[in-house]
Amino acid sequence: MKNAILTELVLANARNDNASITENLQPILNVIRSHLGMDIAFISEFYQGERVLKYVDSKDTSTAIQVGDSCPLEETYCQKIVAGELPELIADTALNPVASGLAITDELSIGNYLGVPIRVSDGSVYGTFCCYSHKPDRTLGERDLALLRAFADLAGKQIDSTLKTQHEQAEITERIISVLEPSKINIVYQPIYNLAEERISGFESLARFATTPYRTPDIWFNEAAQAGLGEELEMMAINKAIEGLDQFPNDIYISLNISPEYIINGAATRILENLPAERIVLEITEHARVADYSDFRAALEPLRSNGIRLAVDDAGAGYASFQHILELGADIIKLDISLIRNIHADPARRALAASLIAFATETGSEVIAEGVETRLELKELRCLGVNKVQGYFIGHPAPITEALALMSDS
Repeated sequence: MKNAILTELVLANARNDNASITENLQPILNVIRSHLGMDIAFISEFYQGERVLKYVDSKDTSTAIQVGDSCPLEETYCQKIVAGELPELIADTALNPVASGLAITDELSIGNYLGVPIRVSDGSVYGTFCCYSHKPDRTLGERDLALLRAFADLAGKQIDSTLKTQHEQAEITERIISVLEPSKINIVYQPIYNLAEERISGFESLARFATTPYRTPDIWFNEAAQAGLGEELEMMAINKAIEGLDQFPNDIYISLNISPEYIINGAATRILENLPAERIVLEITEHARVADYSDFRAALEPLRSNGIRLAVDDAGAGYASFQHILELGADIIKLDISLIRNIHADPARRALAASLIAFATETGSEVIAEGVETRLELKELRCLGVNKVQGYFIGHPAPITEALALMSDS
């Protein structure tokens, strides 16, 4: 099953890459063919003993060759040019015994021929850049051949870049597929402390991947999205996180990180149905792109109607977009660690935090301060009116057994 998924994704990405490279190479073919006055120009790939036509440009739309056509390498001009059995420039194929003896010469009515190898960065031959006409042309010369070589080199660079991208994409896809099983992912829970009630009121669930070498969760989730497996990985992490819900007391909630697109496409609704909604918070990072806020709100409405709450994570980080906060209409605004760090000694941070807290109060939202690591930061946040905090000073992310023990000690 995994191999089938890998193959499908690699092919899909290859199609996207090929569509992009076609936009670059197809005009090159047309320029060369027109400039040299040829009937047909093409780029071929050598693949498993076959010469496969990848790109074709023709003076006549009813040409005998088409993209995707293939034939055994040993029967082609392409292979014989690379092997040195044919020259790269043949002004009149009737005068060359090797060319005139090839069946393809008559089949395609080749009168003259120019062809040069296309090499990629490791020096190997990808295929050839060729053009031909149905009639001999004694005016063809070294200048024409030099031009073809120059464009073949350009095509080689384009192709090489695409091949490298496809290879890297295949590696990423294979890497993500290797962790798409519950045993490869661990969930830790970081406490969220209610200062007013002096108790832990919830936990943020965080994914950790059991791989060597260790790679941070953001890298895994970013690569999964890049490979088209973002939904699979995020839903697996969420599913494993909510398995721990029953072990916490009924007045404890769990916060789940999720990308907006998986709310819009219904994945969140499918995985969260039949759960105690009042004990679930969905966290959306302030940096996450929402393609259409109206679609997002419409998809979220059934979840919120059932009691699930929405949190905006990382508020105040970087060049934070306040429009994002406004559009989402979140129940909870989580102040980012970059805003909390040394807030007791930084008037600018304090002022920005105070404005977000005032906004939350005005709109009926709750504030949670993330990344609290010192007593002085905690004291300043109390003064600003923050009632819920999260960070290493409160508790580190921990396996569920340790999280339960921490809660009993609080």
